[in-house]
Amino acid sequence: MLVVAAVVLLTLVGAGGLAAAGTGMFAERPDGCVKPDRSLQLYAVELPRDGTQIRLGYGLTPETASYPGPTMEMMEGECLAITLHNQVSAETLTALRTNPAHPLGVSLHVHGVKYTQQSDGTVQSASYVPPGESRTYTWYAAPRNQRTGAQGTAGYWWYHDHVVGGPHGTQGLSAGLFGGLVVRRPGDPKPDRTYVTAFGDRQSINLRRGDATDTCDAANPQPGLTCLVARKGERVEFIVIGIGNDMHTFHLHGHSWADTRTGMVANGQPFADSVPVIDNKTLGPGDSFGLQVVAGDSVGPGHWMLHCHMQFHSDAGMSTMLHVLDENGQMPPGMDHQHPAVAPATAGTTAAPATEGTAHQHD
Repeated sequence: MLVVAAVVLLTLVGAGGLAAAGTGMFAERPDGCVKPDRSLQLYAVELPRDGTQIRLGYGLTPETASYPGPTMEMMEGECLAITLHNQVSAETLTALRTNPAHPLGVSLHVHGVKYTQQSDGTVQSASYVPPGESRTYTWYAAPRNQRTGAQGTAGYWWYHDHVVGGPHGTQGLSAGLFGGLVVRRPGDPKPDRTYVTAFGDRQSINLRRGDATDTCDAANPQPGLTCLVARKGERVEFIVIGIGNDMHTFHLHGHSWADTRTGMVANGQPFADSVPVIDNKTLGPGDSFGLQVVAGDSVGPGHWMLHCHMQFHSDAGMSTMLHVLDENGQMPPGMDHQHPAVAPATAGTTAAPATEGTAHQHD
């Protein structure tokens, strides 16, 4: 019997079919997740092209898909089931494929939280979604465990495709299949607004650069993917993601934060004086961090620049603005918030739908 079992296993491995044929061997949920606490639907769709560039996005509905996709929010100890529906055509996925033998599909791969092979979102584990089909992924925000020393999963993370185009999902990422995730602990301060800023290749912020990064209406700015706006005194949260291949730095004018998990130091926190206070942080590919600032704290309303401080990156258009309105919600008078002349905005000039900067999920 052992010989027969070994022959079957070797046959599956040799055919590259272990993951596909043995999916049932893998646990459906990570340890600690007895059953999902809530569920949501997520759609991968094709968006209008940016010139010749194919654009894809995730959305809670097909109509609200965007890049970045909706910001996911979890609490430590929570188990979330996400059903991904692939509405991207086989024709489009074929156009993005770098190897004609590579399977067609999209997936959901997450950083930071816990998942099993069935929710890894890779070709190797056969955990992807062919065109027109759907699949449920399970994420578990494991809590800190002082007995075992487990560090927990609270923090700022991100999710993305890992299949489109090739085994690492490079073409899916560059097309727009990514989004932010925040895992909170009980008692964490809740922001008034959350914005995702993905710093990427071709000197881009959220696959855009230059004027395309900031589409705020000067008379009536509405918070969204390309309009970072808040009233003075509001708590603003940033989820910062590094995508692509380049190194960057995240710099926000007029505001600073503690270099901690949340960007703050709690009153009475031990070793508070040893925590660096920063306004510029290095970001590499795959990195993510988050922070919270009080808009206009001590500095007042204004058009506060947010950019990469690698000079040739910002010169090429890797810059946007955090618009801090006054207490009445008015744009500061007599200030020009338009970008200076930069290189042509070819990294992504099509603005995504002007949805709220955060898309917290509560089912």
